[in-house]
Amino acid sequence: MKQTSDKPSRRQFIATGAAASALSIFGRQPYAFASDPGASDKLRIGLVGCGGRGTGAARQCVNAAPNVELYAMADFFPDKIAAAEEKLTKKMGPNPALGKQFNVTPDRRFSGFDGYKKVLQSDIDVVILATQPAFRPQHFEAAIKAGKHVFMEKPVAVDPVGVRKVIAVSDLAKEKGLTVVAGTQRRHLPSYLETMDRIGNGDIGELRGGDCYWIWGRKIGQNAQNPKWSEMEFQIRNWYFHCWGSGDCIVEQHIHQLDVMNWAYGGPPKSAIGMGGIMIKHDFGNIYDHFAIVYEYANGARVTSMASQIPGSTARVGQNIVGSKGRADGERIEGENPWKYSGPAVNGQEQEHKDMIASIRGMGPYLNHGKRVADSTMTAILGRMAAYTGREIRYDWALNKSQLDISPARYAIGDNPIPARPIPGEEQLV
Repeated sequence: MKQTSDKPSRRQFIATGAAASALSIFGRQPYAFASDPGASDKLRIGLVGCGGRGTGAARQCVNAAPNVELYAMADFFPDKIAAAEEKLTKKMGPNPALGKQFNVTPDRRFSGFDGYKKVLQSDIDVVILATQPAFRPQHFEAAIKAGKHVFMEKPVAVDPVGVRKVIAVSDLAKEKGLTVVAGTQRRHLPSYLETMDRIGNGDIGELRGGDCYWIWGRKIGQNAQNPKWSEMEFQIRNWYFHCWGSGDCIVEQHIHQLDVMNWAYGGPPKSAIGMGGIMIKHDFGNIYDHFAIVYEYANGARVTSMASQIPGSTARVGQNIVGSKGRADGERIEGENPWKYSGPAVNGQEQEHKDMIASIRGMGPYLNHGKRVADSTMTAILGRMAAYTGREIRYDWALNKSQLDISPARYAIGDNPIPARPIPGEEQLV
């Protein structure tokens, strides 16, 4: 006689967990719990983008909870996949080898511009999107339409057209009950969560302004041109230095601090004005290496934002949120109601994956961070647009009316002419 089991299949369990979590969207329950997070709820992870951040995110994801494995990988170039495999399957410094958590057979390693599609066609449950941000809207849309939960690195677009797509796809993810978590790790830190609770409770009074920084004190290294590479391959391998690939340093890096300011102020700013340029001359790419932007928020408060990659300059990464009764920075409050975080130290890049898996398995609140990270991405893009053009720009216009689309004419290995570095006062507002 055939034995039957009351335990759900892996697919049934994951689908049930997602559906239960989706109930919390409509306020039916604040948390949804799964009954048996055992072998039946194994999560298979697909990785799209095998660079340093993608490899790190894959490691953090599979180590975030039991019964999680890396199942498929894709990158534009096979050597990137091979390098990621070596990092993940061998002990690297403090990082142990993944062992059985690495289950990527040779037939589940895909290269080329369509590699992401093949990962999504694999039997995965979650996809990590970690290519350069230029591809995020396209990959995110495909993942949600394929019914996959998504972890996507920040930023999630490089222009307003891309941001609008991410917002629309986030709404679709909510309809489907799919979890979406972004790599804005400060949102997962207990110190920041408590700081924001205290700000919301009025501990620093009415918000009056602030300042935030990603002054790095160095710059990202360049891969030297290889005569075997086409111009497009060179640009993808050096994506950071091309605005179409990275969005420039204010978008790719400084989004973290801008996200914190938006968090404190309850949403994105209403306008931006600022400047930027390049101090360290180089003969490739078309980005700036410094920005200074003033954002004005809905209550009239103004926040000064600075971002740079200039070797030898003083490094400063952080933010100050200024109110009528004091100031906060994410771990402490000074002023009439002083406070300092004294809880456990948490790695935000690990915690975001723990929170994502809890959402997928129905063991925590349903998470969909798509709109939120799109707003912060657009905030950074707004600052770049203001600096490039020399114009004061309103957020609502940029988000809803701007037709700026800086993606290449076609995604294919070959030639790819790029625009010259923008000159403020001459660059057109599109």
